[in-house]
Amino acid sequence: MTNVPEMFGSLVFNDAAMKERLPKDIYKSLQKTIKEGLKLDITLANVVANAMKDWAIEKGATHYTHWFQPMTGITAEKHDSFISPQNDGSILMEFSGKELIQGEPDASSFPSGGLRATFEARGYTAWDPTSYAFIKGNSLCIPTAFCSYGGEVLDKKTPLLRSMELVSKAAVRVLNAIGDKETTRVASTVGPEQEYFLIDKELFNKRKDLIFTGRTLFGAKPPKGQELEDHYFGAIKPRVSAYMEDLNEELWKLGIFAKTEHNEVAPSQHEMAPIFSTTNIATDHNQLTMEIMKKVADRHGLVCLLHEKPFAGVNGSGKHNNWSLGTNTGKNLFDPTKTPSENKQFLLFLAAVIKAVDDHQDLLRVSVASAGNDHRLGANEAPPAIISIFLGSELEEVVKAIVAGTARKDGVASPLITGVDTLPDFMKDTTDRNRTSPFAFTGNKFEFRSLGSSFSIAGPNIVLNTIMADALSEFADKLEAASDVNAESAKLIKETLAAHMRILFNGNNYSEEWVVEAEKRGLLNLKTTVDALPYFVKEKNIKLFTKHKVFSEVEIHSRYELLLEGYCKQINIEALTMIEMARKEIYPASAAYVKALADSATAKSALGLDISEDSDVLLVKKIASLQNNFSKKTAALEDKVLHLFDGEEALGQAEFVRDSVLPAMQELRAAGDEIETLVGKAYWPYPTYGDLLF
Repeated sequence: MTNVPEMFGSLVFNDAAMKERLPKDIYKSLQKTIKEGLKLDITLANVVANAMKDWAIEKGATHYTHWFQPMTGITAEKHDSFISPQNDGSILMEFSGKELIQGEPDASSFPSGGLRATFEARGYTAWDPTSYAFIKGNSLCIPTAFCSYGGEVLDKKTPLLRSMELVSKAAVRVLNAIGDKETTRVASTVGPEQEYFLIDKELFNKRKDLIFTGRTLFGAKPPKGQELEDHYFGAIKPRVSAYMEDLNEELWKLGIFAKTEHNEVAPSQHEMAPIFSTTNIATDHNQLTMEIMKKVADRHGLVCLLHEKPFAGVNGSGKHNNWSLGTNTGKNLFDPTKTPSENKQFLLFLAAVIKAVDDHQDLLRVSVASAGNDHRLGANEAPPAIISIFLGSELEEVVKAIVAGTARKDGVASPLITGVDTLPDFMKDTTDRNRTSPFAFTGNKFEFRSLGSSFSIAGPNIVLNTIMADALSEFADKLEAASDVNAESAKLIKETLAAHMRILFNGNNYSEEWVVEAEKRGLLNLKTTVDALPYFVKEKNIKLFTKHKVFSEVEIHSRYELLLEGYCKQINIEALTMIEMARKEIYPASAAYVKALADSATAKSALGLDISEDSDVLLVKKIASLQNNFSKKTAALEDKVLHLFDGEEALGQAEFVRDSVLPAMQELRAAGDEIETLVGKAYWPYPTYGDLLF
């Protein structure tokens, strides 16, 4: 039987390992760096490196690597052995403080958005001591930041750490101003729920679209989808259960707080949710989780799909970003307590969130923009592209009362009446949940539901922390200058809530009425990635990031260019894959089937049968007509792809993709899917949706 407490964190150089292996003074100094955000004392590095190396070798490690997160959205690593040759031909296993704190990967071979040219190759990785080192395979993995020779940020970790420091300082200023002198640090925390699909590996290997793009580019709807709603929270199949058990063990060894697992809405779709961690560690852990999900699936003869929309007609996969702020004294700043209307601290932080989301709804939309997520946002499975906040009926009534200047009693939890005497009594929450909202308050945190399943959570949390810090800094300026802090707090809360009521919506975000209402309120409806990305480089957003030193202006523009380029490249790969499947698989298969039908009709005619109304003949005519249309649609898409990268302006290319390439792809798919419904299964060249999902 698995001993979970003994297994948990066994491959992590965590606090317990440090305490056991480091001298007390070194351990205390390192903990100050980790817990209080102090600068790292370089003199500690050699001692820590030696202890880390000894621990790793005892665990079977032979190599070390600086594990970092370039702007590809995945992780990167270059492995070096601990071997150090000696004069007598022997070796020592060595690892120095310099090797711990600094590495040098090639900075020109990673996406940089123009920050690095091919001949400008030097870049640096720098140890992040706030995220524990761990063992993966035979290597000690050291979480690091990544920057260029000129100091430009080339990764996702560095701006995330900057945003965490930023929101901490701003939040502490507000707390100190209203009388909390004990809090010295505030940490943003996240619990990212991860959705994914599992499909059979043998079937996966028979589909070029899944191999090259992670999603199906053709596929007719099967007789059954998710309409019976029988998969969500249903009994987990033995094969999937074995996968989940294996996955949990691998995650637990790495100190990842895997907690919840269940079937999701779509067939073959599932979810894993961890317990909250500080945002930096949660981001590292989620990157590891996605990697390990795929590796464990392979061991079970499965493939884990993390694309936002692998299958048309059933729900896609997201990643729900449960975000909160907590103090080093143990307070959750989003805890309303039993009397939220009287809780000045909570109301100040609530008002700051509402202001931040309303002022920067564009940046939140940008942070979840991708070609894959465009298929998902706005469907009846994910929040719409319109950003709004759900507070629940109780809190919204509190907000309305504050704005109106009227008295408001806090809600009282009431018992749930089931009408069955044997069921236990319990108190229900004072407000319902709203799964259609992109940004929902769920008790003591905000759930940002718009992230795509393949996303690094770094980007959305950089935005959340930065916009929250900006609002809190404005609050702190006013509170620190006030002669009567209580009066200023009350005024600030009321004025802020009154100015930003438009962003609050408790209703059905899927309804057409909300789209009309949101437009009346002046809320943005940025339906596609191409609509959203130009807002990243708006003057107000450049000013926001540069003022708070999260990004420089050149770093913002580089990321903007990279996002546009990534969008175009992804869809170009999909279009080329469709053309290849159309020409080399679908058309030949349908032609073979038509020939078989024609041969059958010819044989009947030779027997003297009347085939003028024969079913084979009629089907031949229908498929032949569809083939002709399919061939035209293939040629039309091919023509679009040839012109995809005409010109040099990235936004223009992306607009061409959105307006010309994607519609051509959709038309080709529709033609191909119609042919699939008519061609015999023995002739069809790849597994169908029914095969893949059931």
